Amino acid sequence: MAEEAVLGFLEKNEEIADSGQFATRRGIDHQELTNVIKSLHGFRLVDAQDIKREKWVLTEEGKTYASAGSPEVQVFLSIPPEGISPEELQKKLDPSILKIGRSQVIKNQWVEMGKQLVKRKVEAVEDKVKEFLLRVQDGEVIDPKEIDALKRRKLIVSQTWKGYSVRKGPSYAPKRKKFATDLTRDNLQRGDWKEVEFKEYNFSAKGQPLEGGHLHPLLKVRQQFKMIFLQMGFEEMPTNNFVESSFWNFDALFQPQQHPARDSHDTFFLQVPSTTNTLPEDYVERVKRVHECGGYGSRGYEYDWKREEAFKNLLRTHTTAVSSRMLYRLAQIGFSPKKYFSIDRVFRNEAVDRTHLAEFHQIEGLVCDRGLTLGDLIGVFYDFFTRLGMSKLKFKPAYNPYTEPSMEIFGYHDGLKKWVEIGNSGMFRPEMLLPMGLPEDVRVIAWGLSLERPTMILYGIDNIRDLFGHKVDLGLIKKNPLCRLGIA
Repeated sequence: MAEEAVLGFLEKNEEIADSGQFATRRGIDHQELTNVIKSLHGFRLVDAQDIKREKWVLTEEGKTYASAGSPEVQVFLSIPPEGISPEELQKKLDPSILKIGRSQVIKNQWVEMGKQLVKRKVEAVEDKVKEFLLRVQDGEVIDPKEIDALKRRKLIVSQTWKGYSVRKGPSYAPKRKKFATDLTRDNLQRGDWKEVEFKEYNFSAKGQPLEGGHLHPLLKVRQQFKMIFLQMGFEEMPTNNFVESSFWNFDALFQPQQHPARDSHDTFFLQVPSTTNTLPEDYVERVKRVHECGGYGSRGYEYDWKREEAFKNLLRTHTTAVSSRMLYRLAQIGFSPKKYFSIDRVFRNEAVDRTHLAEFHQIEGLVCDRGLTLGDLIGVFYDFFTRLGMSKLKFKPAYNPYTEPSMEIFGYHDGLKKWVEIGNSGMFRPEMLLPMGLPEDVRVIAWGLSLERPTMILYGIDNIRDLFGHKVDLGLIKKNPLCRLGIA
């Protein structure tokens, strides 16, 4: 209807001067008309020029006052000639109307607000606010001072009206031709393909955008850590076993069976299969002996070590279980100095909050060689963390069951302007290393940190659930910036 009206009018007239007025006269929705004009303009059937007009429209509050009257007049009319108490006046009016109207009637000197009695000071008033609002609603022009007053009271707002003036275009026709978009079987059978006009191909048109994959922030930061380890000459350990036995996860690390970390409140134990049956028996016996009786300069823990406890299957609580396997394997094939690292998922039976999840990622590095000292460990830290962009380090003594000495690592973060804990470290105890069959002069220095904490700092995320898990915003995955550790 709108298209026929435009093309038909232009057949006998040179111009549609105003699409708004044209729509009103023809009883056409203006939005529908503008869509038609845009389409005709695209096919060069018409030439359209933008028209913009600023006009004032009523806000929702303004519409209310245009219908019911201004608050000041409502307050005035609620006061009888003999007056009314403030309490009774409050009962007659909405609190918001009373609050606005009371200030206006006092300003206009229409009412005397006494503590005991509220009285009129004039016999009658004229609702100019309502009158001006109705005139604005009807599109009339009013005094700029009144416009300013209504605007200050937020009863009107400026609105830009957009329309078009329309003339015939270079391809004008009283009726738009329908162009075929495809050559069909029916066209060929009927033979009308000779007369059919086909729509031109637009070889410049862009196709449907392709949806590609996106890297999660954790994967980006993980790759950066991995590159740093590889640059330092480390080998990556295989970490494909999420399920581990208690033996490799705890016992091989000289962690006693009564340690709180081995309780079901902290560890996920498997029901099926509940136990393992693939442990090296000679090594199991040596681990049992060092737990019960000690050795290698240690008195052990002096308790009855239980095989059934060590054989329980669990979801690994740290990637150090992988380190224990690798060190045992290294001892069996013949020791040579090695530098290992791993970055993978671990599981803890912890309450979920803004900084803790039941699963997260652990970064671990270790160096094994003859005669290593705590000084070597600190030297490796300065090399490793400087590559991360943190050259200011502090160390604090700590306790771990399988390292002695042990240290917590703190780094000064220039962005946060404070010292932050960045990892834990230590030298593996001889009670852990010597039962594996490693030479007595071999020392292993190791450290670990989480992957989530540096990622949260880098990407400005303060709730770990916004980074990892089912509540993650997919927009973050698609739009997160590149990761460059150590680059300001």
